[in-house]
Amino acid sequence: MNLGRPLEFDPEVALDAAMNVFWQLGFEASSLPALLQAMGLSKSSFYNAFGSKHQLFEACLERFRGRQIELMQQGLGRAASPLAFIREMLLANAAEARQHGPRRGCLIMNTATEFAGRDPSVGELVGAAARDFASMFREAVERAQQQGEIPSSADPEVLAHYLVTTMAGLRTMVKAGLPADELEKVVVLAVQALR
Repeated sequence: MNLGRPLEFDPEVALDAAMNVFWQLGFEASSLPALLQAMGLSKSSFYNAFGSKHQLFEACLERFRGRQIELMQQGLGRAASPLAFIREMLLANAAEARQHGPRRGCLIMNTATEFAGRDPSVGELVGAAARDFASMFREAVERAQQQGEIPSSADPEVLAHYLVTTMAGLRTMVKAGLPADELEKVVVLAVQALR
């Protein structure tokens, strides 16, 4: 039984386009016309594929979260050491300050700031992303402790949350316009504090 015409667009490409709009403008400022234009969709195709702006936003948050965790996993796998991974991750979060063009910060952190606890489903997605980031940092800290790079007496859970907080602060300050060299000094200090 045919339930309708097949999709005439790539949902992955459309999600990426929407994610970029939300990342640049935030949820509230991302109008439906701006999203439709970026995604190359008609209203009917949009609603059939994604349901609502809110549902699309949640799908974009999930996509962003998945990509960030994948990047962290790859980084941990190829880094010279666990501590080098931590340093590289923090520097990567500061690197946007060296780019020309708009500074977007982090979609997850931007969302946490924009929604500030007023949307439970979005809050859960933001919280899940923060827990995922902390889990990756905890794994790196534990490996670094096994290799003697970080004292074994330090609590890996506390250090993981410290690193997520540092990462969030870096991305926020990138968006606020802090110069790259200042952010890189913060990274040096943050890594020194682990030893």
